[in-house]
Amino acid sequence: MSLKPTPQKQRKLCTKMAHYHLSIAHYFLIFFLASSYPHTSKLHFGDALPSSKPCIDEERRALLAFKQDLTDPSGRLSSWVGQACCQWKGISCKKITGHVEKIDLQNTYTYTLSVFDGEWDEMENSSLGGKINPSLLSLKHLSYLDLSRNDFQGIPIPTFFGQLKSLRRDSSHLGNLSNLNYLDLSEESYYSLLELASNNLKWLSNLSSLKYLSLEGVDLSNTGVSLVTAFNKFPSLLELHLPACHIKSLPFSLGNVNFTSLLFLDMSYNDLKFPLPEWFFYLTSLRKLDLSGQIPKIFGNFCNLKTLNLANNQFEGGIQELLGGLSSCPNSELESLDLSSNKLKSQLPASVGMLHNLKYLNLYNNDMSGSIPKSLGQLSELVHLDLSLNSWEGFLTEAHFTNLTRLKYFSLGKVIPNPTLPIPLIFNVSYEWVPPFKLHKINIGNCKVDSIPEDWFMKLSSQIEYLDLSSNQIRGKLPLQLKLPNALLLDLSHNQFDGPIPLWSGDNVVRFKLETNSFSGTIPLNFDQKFPKLESFYLAENHLHGIIPPSICNMKHLYVLSLRNNKLSGEFPQAWSLLPHVTIVDVAYNNLSGNLPSSMGDSGSLFMLKMNNNNFEGEIPFSLQTCTALRNIDLGNNRFTGEIPPWIGSTALSVSTLRLRSNFLSGHIPQQLCNLAYLHILDLAHNWFSGTIPKCLNNLTGLRIFNDSFYDIYLEYDQQTTVMRGRELQLNTSLAYVKSIDLSSNRFEGEIPQEICTLVLLRNLNLSMNQFSGNIPSKIGNLSQLDTLDLSLNHLSGQIPQSLSSLTFLSNLNFSYNNLSGEIPLGNQLQALPDSSIYEGNPFLCGFPLSTKCSEDGNSTPKDPKDNDNEDGNEKFWFYVSMALGFIVGFWGVFGTLIVKKSWRYAYFRWFDDIKDKATLCVRRLVCQE
Repeated sequence: MSLKPTPQKQRKLCTKMAHYHLSIAHYFLIFFLASSYPHTSKLHFGDALPSSKPCIDEERRALLAFKQDLTDPSGRLSSWVGQACCQWKGISCKKITGHVEKIDLQNTYTYTLSVFDGEWDEMENSSLGGKINPSLLSLKHLSYLDLSRNDFQGIPIPTFFGQLKSLRRDSSHLGNLSNLNYLDLSEESYYSLLELASNNLKWLSNLSSLKYLSLEGVDLSNTGVSLVTAFNKFPSLLELHLPACHIKSLPFSLGNVNFTSLLFLDMSYNDLKFPLPEWFFYLTSLRKLDLSGQIPKIFGNFCNLKTLNLANNQFEGGIQELLGGLSSCPNSELESLDLSSNKLKSQLPASVGMLHNLKYLNLYNNDMSGSIPKSLGQLSELVHLDLSLNSWEGFLTEAHFTNLTRLKYFSLGKVIPNPTLPIPLIFNVSYEWVPPFKLHKINIGNCKVDSIPEDWFMKLSSQIEYLDLSSNQIRGKLPLQLKLPNALLLDLSHNQFDGPIPLWSGDNVVRFKLETNSFSGTIPLNFDQKFPKLESFYLAENHLHGIIPPSICNMKHLYVLSLRNNKLSGEFPQAWSLLPHVTIVDVAYNNLSGNLPSSMGDSGSLFMLKMNNNNFEGEIPFSLQTCTALRNIDLGNNRFTGEIPPWIGSTALSVSTLRLRSNFLSGHIPQQLCNLAYLHILDLAHNWFSGTIPKCLNNLTGLRIFNDSFYDIYLEYDQQTTVMRGRELQLNTSLAYVKSIDLSSNRFEGEIPQEICTLVLLRNLNLSMNQFSGNIPSKIGNLSQLDTLDLSLNHLSGQIPQSLSSLTFLSNLNFSYNNLSGEIPLGNQLQALPDSSIYEGNPFLCGFPLSTKCSEDGNSTPKDPKDNDNEDGNEKFWFYVSMALGFIVGFWGVFGTLIVKKSWRYAYFRWFDDIKDKATLCVRRLVCQE
């Protein structure tokens, strides 16, 4: 199985896709002969059609040789057999002569960056690779070659491409294609697969007819002056794309500027040093400019700009001079301004209201502060306004929205998985205020909104697509009926809504979030009919009761079902075979009962199963072995019986959290658990497990080598219950840093294996209340990250290893009630643990913090036998006296009261009968187990 990209690479790729509207590609190589066509963006091949006529034999053999050097794992070229090569997939011939004119082998598979399925593997499988055979030179009439979106693993551009005569000239390199006016050598993926000879761009100078040039992703860091010198010889150039090319500087002098016709310039994701050179400001025809580096201050010469995109950089400081320059233009044509995802810290100046043609304003994800100017309300053309993820202050009044009649997208809040404190910005509009706009997208999450009239929801535009009011303090009930035919996302989570769940009608809603409110009542039985396309359903942490309706299983698009921490009861729905895509099931902290349905194994994409703190019983279904993507399994605090199923560690190899505590499970720890390379939380406490700890635990690399890339994709969904320091904790964002093994309160025996000391990332190790014997492993000090170590209530003997004193993070230690002896080690954290109770029950231990002194040989100092005899005699005397007095007081205190108080007497006998019944039940279970 091939590995998916790391989350960091995925996030980088997501950003690029969002800004360039590109899908994943490994290798983009297009040569278009377009000099005879007036528009570079539309290239026509009217006579390049599939032909029933057999193609020229020499060209057929050239194509077969070309195919021979390609790798084709998905069989895309399987049609390349027989004589009629013009009928082969991707081949087009001239209608009359039969000559091959077009080869189009673009990989059409689109990777959507889903983290829940195998799309990455499918994309890899659909890509062509290998080498490009020079046999293409035999195709004398070839005028179109598209090998884009494939994976040629970084091979250089073949020099023989310049000899393709239909691409204008017979030469040895691309630079000889003097009539070419569309050239795209971009490398769109995050890999460096395109090894262009970019340190010398002189060959570009001959492409004097170019109108469109894209070198996206090509490393141009060593080109120096030759980069701009080459572009300066393109008088017809209209579009130039140089994003992510590692360009750090531009030459300050250029002489005559010959590419002033440029309309579109994209130099984003570089590291340009500013200020910009003077010649840059002669590009007065620019309609769209996308830059990176420090924010430019002089934009007065760009009065014809319609689009300015400076997003996703490290810009710092203010934007007063920038907006001042743009707004000073007598007739500013600026329509789109994107400064998102920088480090801007200034206020938004009032001059923004002078950009009368502005339709798109995006200041998302900066550190801007201060009040929002009322002049914003003068932008009557504004359609998209995003001010979210900043630190605004003050009030938003009706004046801020007076003339925004065209506004469709409004975003203001902090929308992150775990928001910090709300921004100190308050909506101050009258209760009866009617907005002058009909919004399609509303995001005011994590603002100080405390009340919204119910009628406001009724007045929502029927065109609403995105509604996010999360993490506010909104109280009250929601209208029960509401039609939102175009809505895709509804997020009302983390508020104080109450009443029944709104049964809105949303045929296109894919995410519905109502968690952490005060909704009550039951889940509507026909919920699946109201939201037929729902993918994510969040109802966690409310006050819902009743059953989980079986109709949930009719929601065939469902990925996420989160119902944790309610009062739901009854059995779990059975028809899980109808949910092939379900990925996350979280019903923890309810009152559900019965067996887990075997049909859950039909949901092969399941990777998070949290059913802890319920009343489930029976065995863990064997059918779950088909869920090979399972990562988090939490079935703790139920009544499950049987053994740990063998599929955990055999078919399910990606499990990182296995929590089965507080059940009635038995048997040994299976050897296959040692195959779980990602396991970092193992909790089997409070069961009936027996046997020894497997020595193969040193195979748990997740407890030896830290790698958070496996965890941080899913942190938004993770909320893990774990017991540390004797307390039950709820963890989410820090889950990757929790490294814990808890085997306490079982029947394990034998010695603690030395191999456990190789798990150097362990922070919590609890082996208490078992029957372990032998010595404490001498290398226990290797567990340098250990915070909690509990070995109490076992049969351990020998001395406490001196290596324990090297631990610097240890804050919770318990060795009580064993047979340990000798002097307690001193040093580091052990000095900060003065509680002597952590060593009690070990009569032969001595030293700090015990009162027992150590002799010169390191053993406890024995007491005088006579003192022991006297102490024993006194203890026995007072023991018998206290026992007699306790019996008299206890007997007459209880039975005397029962004789006098008749109602208490009946209550006591009922309580006694209940205890008897429970004891009988436990005995029967023990007998059945044996």
